[in-house]
Amino acid sequence: MSTTPRGPARPLLRLLLALLVTALVAAACGDDSGDADTGATTTTAEGDGGGVTTTEPEMPADEPVMGGSIVVGLEAETAQWLPGRGSFANAAAIVLSALYDSLAVRTATGEIVPNLAESIEPDDDLSVWTVTLRPGVVFHDGSALTAEVVKGNFDEVLKAEGSTLTGTLANVESITVVDELTFFYTLTVGDASFLDTLTGTAAIPFSMEGLARFGEDYGDNPIGTGPFVFESWTRDDRMVVTRNPNYWRTDDFGNQLPYLDQVTFRPIPDEDTRLASVRSGDVDVAHTLRQSLFRQARAAAESGELQTHEAIGNNGGGAIFNVLVPPVDDVRVRLALAHGINQSDLIEILGGGGITPEQTQYYSPDSPWFSQAVDDAFPKFDADLASEILGEYVNDPARSDGKAPGSPVAVEFNCPPDPSLIELAQAYQAFWGSIGVEVGLNQVEQAPHIQNAIGSPDSDPPFAGSYMINCWRNGGQADPYTTLSQAFGPVATTPGNVTNFTSERLDANLQVLRESSDFDTRYAANEDIMFELAEQVPLLWTGGTATAVFARNEIRNIPTWTAPDGELGFGVLDAVFRPGQIWIAGG
Repeated sequence: MSTTPRGPARPLLRLLLALLVTALVAAACGDDSGDADTGATTTTAEGDGGGVTTTEPEMPADEPVMGGSIVVGLEAETAQWLPGRGSFANAAAIVLSALYDSLAVRTATGEIVPNLAESIEPDDDLSVWTVTLRPGVVFHDGSALTAEVVKGNFDEVLKAEGSTLTGTLANVESITVVDELTFFYTLTVGDASFLDTLTGTAAIPFSMEGLARFGEDYGDNPIGTGPFVFESWTRDDRMVVTRNPNYWRTDDFGNQLPYLDQVTFRPIPDEDTRLASVRSGDVDVAHTLRQSLFRQARAAAESGELQTHEAIGNNGGGAIFNVLVPPVDDVRVRLALAHGINQSDLIEILGGGGITPEQTQYYSPDSPWFSQAVDDAFPKFDADLASEILGEYVNDPARSDGKAPGSPVAVEFNCPPDPSLIELAQAYQAFWGSIGVEVGLNQVEQAPHIQNAIGSPDSDPPFAGSYMINCWRNGGQADPYTTLSQAFGPVATTPGNVTNFTSERLDANLQVLRESSDFDTRYAANEDIMFELAEQVPLLWTGGTATAVFARNEIRNIPTWTAPDGELGFGVLDAVFRPGQIWIAGG
């Protein structure tokens, strides 16, 4: 049983119930237009973005089938696979779920329940969290999962110098072992959102024997407790994982998970190629966070070619500013650039018209954390105002870029070389050029693009990043404190603070979010953070992110994975799914 902090039910519940949308389409016998021919029913969840269509076919209730292999197409490669050393975006999260297990998982209702943990219990002031592990769990190398292993992970990697999780774990002082399966986290102060941390990368145990064996090469040889065992990895080509014969979970029928014998992960950065690969059968399952492909995948599903599972949550595309780098260190430049873009036009360029809502904050309009007042306050498209604000900086003798008054402002905008993102970057260039900004465009592959934003522990300050403006996705489905403390913590200890923006006002509100379990108090603090971000604009929004997982019709159980207690899991928000509970119909 899990224990959650005292206070009102977690407000993420309503968000998930409203936004978790799954569309499942079986092969059709008739033309493109007829639900009658496919035996499908279609519903639409209305919203500012035009709604998301759910199509569910009348399919026989088949039982899971053991065996078989699938190929998964991912939007990007990942640099390495050691928690605390790697940087893991959406594509990486899918692979991590195959190799590792987290201590806790989030269910479809927003509740956080034990996973590798058997129980998680906080003390009264939420500063000491006791975790009891499930007995009998072993890593892929045969070593046992114990409390000592979790402590070793924490002391030697996760909390050690150079860890990418120092910000996430900034409030965690130590881990103390009680017995073989029991340990407790001691926090510097109580944290109402700490359960969120236990669902993420900071809480996925890895083999200490494996770390001792491989050392610096562990990131190329991951060893977890997950449903699949690492077999091989050819960077930028494929990773192969095979069924873990000693996996600790079984399904409701008594079958030992996972169902599949093998999964091959292939990075396919080109969006059109990824969809074409599923259509041709070269790839079985893939995902997208691009509106243009979302629309194409939906059309293919509606015609019966494949199945899709769609979601729009607290995630949005846009741009981030490195506020340590002139000229975007000056809020006047950032405000001018914010007023200089037309968000609806950018959404159209990405193919999201009628699907993707405009975004002004970290939360979608259906989220309980959304603020209409912030939505009204966020800088709107106004080229004349943008030019006026920019002129104040241009003519300032003390302007931060060191140029003479009257000299044009020049910026560098980086984006991965995906065709839709190239077009997006060119649109930014055109908008900003129209207000007198010289914009240099740079194409950067996604792995170095992420690393450039995070930076290095060896820079001054650490994790300052090496970019000026990056196209970027911001947001997440976690508790506001978890999301925002990782995005705006102290620069030198928060690799996730890619904008490098900090302030006393923000820190004070983060403290309220951490300490309080009262929703109204936390809402007010969160709203004030959103107001500050609207005023200081360390980041811009292009629009909400419509995501989809799409697959061949024979693939089963993509969105309906379950937690160990049988509760329905978090689904496919952020286009992340779990291969460990997928099977192939008909064997």
